Amino acid sequence: MTARTAATQPAVTSEPDRRRLSRWHGSTASRSGTPVLLLENIADTAVQALLAAGYDNVEQVAAFPDEQGLAEALREARVLGIRSRTQLDARLLESARDLLAIGCFSVGTNQVDLQSARIYGIPVFNAPFSNTRSVAELTIAEIVMLLRGVYPKSVAAHAGIWQKTAKASHEVRGKTLGIVGYGNIGSQLAMLAEAMGMRVRYFDQTDKLRHGNVEPTESLHELLGLADVVSLHLPASPSTRGIIGHDELRCMRKGAFLINNARGSLIDLEALALALADGHLGGAALDVFPEEPVSNAEPFDCPLQRLPNVVLTPHIAGSTEEAQERTGEEVVRKLVDYLDTGSTAGAVNFPQLQLPINSSATRIVQVHINVPGAAKRFNDVLARHEVNITAQHLGTDKEIGYMVVDVDGRIKRADDMMAEIRDIEGTIRVRMLRQPG
Repeated sequence: MTARTAATQPAVTSEPDRRRLSRWHGSTASRSGTPVLLLENIADTAVQALLAAGYDNVEQVAAFPDEQGLAEALREARVLGIRSRTQLDARLLESARDLLAIGCFSVGTNQVDLQSARIYGIPVFNAPFSNTRSVAELTIAEIVMLLRGVYPKSVAAHAGIWQKTAKASHEVRGKTLGIVGYGNIGSQLAMLAEAMGMRVRYFDQTDKLRHGNVEPTESLHELLGLADVVSLHLPASPSTRGIIGHDELRCMRKGAFLINNARGSLIDLEALALALADGHLGGAALDVFPEEPVSNAEPFDCPLQRLPNVVLTPHIAGSTEEAQERTGEEVVRKLVDYLDTGSTAGAVNFPQLQLPINSSATRIVQVHINVPGAAKRFNDVLARHEVNITAQHLGTDKEIGYMVVDVDGRIKRADDMMAEIRDIEGTIRVRMLRQPG
């Protein structure tokens, strides 16, 4: 299989820009020669899956380079795999002219400027389901630890102090768990909590199919006022930033517990520290923070440190070997599907196309600015080269169009035809996935 790529281009602001930028050309790469760069100690299952698919030019880097080193690496890479620490902004993406796709080996994709990646014709894939169970299980463990006061008793025991008492120690059975965000993790947590005998209520801004005996609440404040334990499972966004502040904390029941294994921006930590210090809340468990160390060598500071019955963990809710293995397999599967067939199913920033395999056809993919007549101009080029279209798929959003075309047999003057497609006004990227025979 051969793949021909046109390089990426910056955000389009004017007609002259479109004409100039659409003439950027890329390079040619085969499946076995396609350079794949995996940063941040991504699981070996990802490498094994790539090798099994025929992508054997894989470089693993345990750490992540500084911005200059990353920019240099991106000039050579065709596929990039990252976790949560590597930040890809518009400037870095602009320099990655031959980058075909980005795989975020994580649930979130906040580390990538998705808008810029879209304009440059780079789909971004992630693993939204891979660590669901891991996060839900840790949350269950924290519920038990908080209700039993395990953490302060353990700290005391390590210090040689014996605190054998049943005071303020409770079973989870019969208690009410309030889940803020009933998505993949929230719904999984609800099933585990119900199995332990908890009553489960949730608040979500969208209507969700509920499982078991779980019931929604009309508002966040209603949920906060009735739950013994509140667990947050929301994405980071402008609308969720600081969603739990002073007023929300004071809406919670006296002695209730708060858990955040989602995003560090959701809670006002100063307000939470005050609510814990004055005894309004009985405890908390946090795995994520507004500011986190870049590496294990850096110090960690948080206003909740040294408060009793507060469990602090270093962003490990989804960090199990099983979750990392599933993440590696899931993201690579999407990347290979895109590279081999052009399918964008699972991309977070691209029109969604799930495409069949057609081994007898030549397949061409084009990313273009979404303007009237784009498909006609593309088809006119194929007609001039007397190429017969057997299947055509087009997906669009407000800014870009993504077109995949299958044509009969081999193309006689393929290089000339691909050059003409690249020269179509508004073309961002074009590549030929294969030619049969």
